[in-house]
Amino acid sequence: MRAGSGTAASSASRTRRGASIGAIFLTVVLDLLGFGLVLPFLAEEARDNFGTTAFVGTLLGAVYSLMQFLFVPVWGRLSDRVGRRPVLVWSVAASALGMAGLGGAIGFGNSVIWLFVARIFSGIATANLGTASAYIADITAPEDRARGMGFIGMAFGIGFVLGPGVGGLLAKIQIHGHYGAVACFAAAALGVINFFWVLFGLPESLPPEKRNPEKKRSLRPLDITTAKRVLSDPNVARAILVNFLIIVSFTNLDQTFRYFNKDLFDMDQIATGLLLGMVGVMAALVQGGLIRPLTKRYDLAPLIAVGVAVQVAAFAIIAISPSVGRGLLYGGSIFLALGNGITQPTVSGYISKCASAREQGTVLGTSQSVASLARVFGPAFGGYLYGALGPRSPYVAAAGGMCLALVVALGLRKSALVVAKPQSTSTQMS
Repeated sequence: MRAGSGTAASSASRTRRGASIGAIFLTVVLDLLGFGLVLPFLAEEARDNFGTTAFVGTLLGAVYSLMQFLFVPVWGRLSDRVGRRPVLVWSVAASALGMAGLGGAIGFGNSVIWLFVARIFSGIATANLGTASAYIADITAPEDRARGMGFIGMAFGIGFVLGPGVGGLLAKIQIHGHYGAVACFAAAALGVINFFWVLFGLPESLPPEKRNPEKKRSLRPLDITTAKRVLSDPNVARAILVNFLIIVSFTNLDQTFRYFNKDLFDMDQIATGLLLGMVGVMAALVQGGLIRPLTKRYDLAPLIAVGVAVQVAAFAIIAISPSVGRGLLYGGSIFLALGNGITQPTVSGYISKCASAREQGTVLGTSQSVASLARVFGPAFGGYLYGALGPRSPYVAAAGGMCLALVVALGLRKSALVVAKPQSTSTQMS
C-alpha cells in the first residue's frame, strides 16, 4: 500500500512539474511573440514617418535591451524574496500595457519621444527572463536543468519564427498613415491572454521556506554589490563572460541581416523572412529535442565549447557566402542555428548548477542582465561595421568574437565538479 502510494505521489509530482514547465513555456512564448511582432517595422517607421535617422530608429531596440540589462536583476532578486509567480504576473500585465502604449504612440502620436517612452516601459516590464529561468531551476533536478532551460530557448525560437512574420503582415494596416500600430495592439492582446494564463495557470515554484528573506537586499536596478558576489564564483563569472561574447557576436546580424540579404543576394523580404524562420525552427528543434540526449551523454562544459565552435564556422561561412552563392548562405544559417541552439540552454544550465537554491533568481537574473547588455552593444556595433567597413564586416567580426568565446569556454570546469559539493557552493555564493 505504501509503495503504491509513493508511486502515485511521485507520478502526481511529475504531472504537476510537467504542467508547470508547460505553463512557463507558454508564458515565455506569448511574451516573445509580442516582442517579435514589432521587429519588421519599428525602426523603419521611426525613420520614415517620425523624421529620425536610421541610427536613432535602431536605438529603439537598444534602449529596450538597456532597460532589460538594468531591471532583470531587480526582478530576479525580488523573486528570490517574494516568489516567482507575483513577479511574473506583474511583468506580463505591464508588458501588455507597454505594447498598447507603443501602438498608440505609432498610430496617434506625432513625436518619436513617445516611441522611446513606450519601449523603455516595455523593456522594464519584460525583464522577466531571469525569473522564468529561476522558475525552471526550481522545478527541475540538476541533471535535467539544461533540458529545462532548453524549453525557454525553444520558446525564443517560436517567438522568433512567428512574431516577425505575423508582425510584417499586420504592419501593412495603416492608422492615420502610420504602419505597425495594429501589430502592437495585437501584441497587447497576446499580453492580456498571457496575463490570464499566468494568473490562473501558473503555480508558485518557490515555497516560503526556500525564499531568501534578507531585508537589506537592495532592489536598485544595478546592484554592484550583488553583481560582485555573483561574479566572485569563477565558474559563474567565466560562463557569464562566454554568454556575453556569444550574444554580442550573434547579434551583429540583428540589424544587418536584412541589408546583407538584399544588397548582396537581391532577396526580397519574404525570402529573408523564410530564411529567418528556418533559423528559428532549427534552433527550436535543437533546444527542444536534441539537448536532452546530449546533456545525458556529455557534460555541459564541452557541449558549450562545441556549440561555440560551430558558430565560429557558421559566421565564417556566411561571410564568404556572397562569393559562392545563396546555398552557402543557407548552409551557414543552419550551422548558426545549430550552434546557438546548443549554447543557449547549456550555458544557462551550467550557470544554474553553480548557484544555490536560494540564489537561483539572483544569479540567473544577473546573467540575463549581462546578456541584455550584450544585446545593446551587438546590434549597434554590427550596424556601425556594416556602414563603415562593408556588408561582410559584421560577420567577420562575429566569427572573431566567437573565437574569443571559444577560448574562454575551453576553461570551464566540468559542471559535475561544480555541483559535487552543494554546501560549499552555497557558502561561496552567500
